[in-house]
Amino acid sequence: MLYQAYQTQSDLLSPLRLLAQHQSAQFWLQRTEGTMLRKLAAACEVISRLRLTHTGPSWGIDSVAVQGHAVPVVEEKTLSLPFGTLLHFRKPGMTGQPPVLLMAPLSGHFATLLRETVRTLLQDHDVYVSDWHNARDVALRHGPFGLDDYIDHMMQFLAAIGPGVHTVAVCQPCVAALAATALMAQDDHPAQPRSLTLMAGPVDCRINPTGVNQLATSQPIEWFERNLISHVPLPHAGYMRRVYPGFVQLSAFLSMNLERHKKSFEDLYQFLVDGDTEKADVIRVFYDEYLAVNDLPAEFYLETVEKVFQTYELAEGKLHYRGRKVEPAAIRRTALFTVEGERDDICSVGQTVAAQDLCSGIRPYLKTHHIQTGVGHYGVFSGRRWNTQIYPRLRDVIHAATA
Repeated sequence: MLYQAYQTQSDLLSPLRLLAQHQSAQFWLQRTEGTMLRKLAAACEVISRLRLTHTGPSWGIDSVAVQGHAVPVVEEKTLSLPFGTLLHFRKPGMTGQPPVLLMAPLSGHFATLLRETVRTLLQDHDVYVSDWHNARDVALRHGPFGLDDYIDHMMQFLAAIGPGVHTVAVCQPCVAALAATALMAQDDHPAQPRSLTLMAGPVDCRINPTGVNQLATSQPIEWFERNLISHVPLPHAGYMRRVYPGFVQLSAFLSMNLERHKKSFEDLYQFLVDGDTEKADVIRVFYDEYLAVNDLPAEFYLETVEKVFQTYELAEGKLHYRGRKVEPAAIRRTALFTVEGERDDICSVGQTVAAQDLCSGIRPYLKTHHIQTGVGHYGVFSGRRWNTQIYPRLRDVIHAATA
């Protein structure tokens, strides 16, 4: 019912947004400095951008600078599964760089949220990304998708890349990435990662609980299922699939910082009126990504809330995968690097470094931890400090584990 109401509202407002988009383009063609048309054009553009999209933005990575030279990048699909695709950002002619699988979150946005992370990694690595599909576009015939299936996908992606791969997990997939690495170590799989980097992930949410953690424990899991799960409406390919709609999660995130988002759109309007296209483009690019929402399969969402945020199964040594106990202590040959942001209000300091104690089988010289001062959650994997302070340490960990 919730999803159907949203779809109806979206369909009704779509002509207004299209009209605003068309009028904005027309006004910009006619604008002159300081005229009312400039203000009308800016207002129409802001209105046209106040909408959600449900298709992943393009990566837009055609080349990357490697040792001062521009190198072309070709985006390829290495393995396609119903709920996710293993993307390879291949650099033709480049050899010898260590392969890295970047595990993107399945948490309401598309993997392109990590575009800057990918660009940075591409300088020194052969980069692959887990590109999760929008659940509303996955037909019911493909069955459910729970936490075990998520871990399955990760292990299949690692196996497809092959021996010598390194794993970098950002935020929500840290638990599953640690579990997948442990299971592959338990099986002595040849493609178990040489290094595992966990960045701002909820390995143990009992430590320094954030508002997100408190929300997850404020209600029993039945409440989340009853109030937040909806069926995909027509005309989408995943009709009748149970999902946690991306627009619900985004609404929660927006409400947490509503004044800041309102100020951003006010700034966008003023930059457009003033002709400051550079600053306007920064806001445009951010919200093109931020307002692109990805529905989560209901099984995966509910199991993640319960097992990661309510019962802390990995941290307490109780996590099972298809009846098998997950044993992080079995990891012995994988270097471990954990990263946290000092000002992270989503995954606080202490929650990710907890993986260091869980992985007791890894020798101390293969373990590294870094707390980045002055950054929040997104600053761990994007922005100036990611590029100048966090990435160099990550690169060193990967290359040391490759040698």
